[in-house]
Amino acid sequence: MDLSTIGYEGTTVDAVVAALLGAGVQHLVDVRAVPQSRKPGFSKRLLSGSVAAAGLNYTHLRGLGTPKAGRDAVRHGDVAAMRRIFSAHMETPEAQLDLARARDIAAGEHVCLLCFERDHTHCHRSIVADLLGSPRHLTA
Repeated sequence: MDLSTIGYEGTTVDAVVAALLGAGVQHLVDVRAVPQSRKPGFSKRLLSGSVAAAGLNYTHLRGLGTPKAGRDAVRHGDVAAMRRIFSAHMETPEAQLDLARARDIAAGEHVCLLCFERDHTHCHRSIVADLLGSPRHLTA
């Protein structure tokens, strides 16, 4: 399984797309609970259009997003609390279904998981990636 992750904090859509193409990614899997952003170009519709224009596939898997309490914990610098909250969330049926969908996608394509945080160690996407395989963490 060829698996990567990327965060878009402090960068642009063009830089993210370039990093994806440079790494040979074929499918961007958005693992945000709420696929909206104040950063230009990173809301679901605009982002999916940008990656499609570059020849990449896009899938949003809401069930792999962090619940609000987990997002709040990260904003307050409590990564350990986010990890506890997200780990409990991963036991839910929605999360398990979307994890299976991500696994199916990653079985046939080089997948990159996308979320906001630049540092993957402060983001739930590293937990998802570790459940799927051995990820490579990209930066843009």
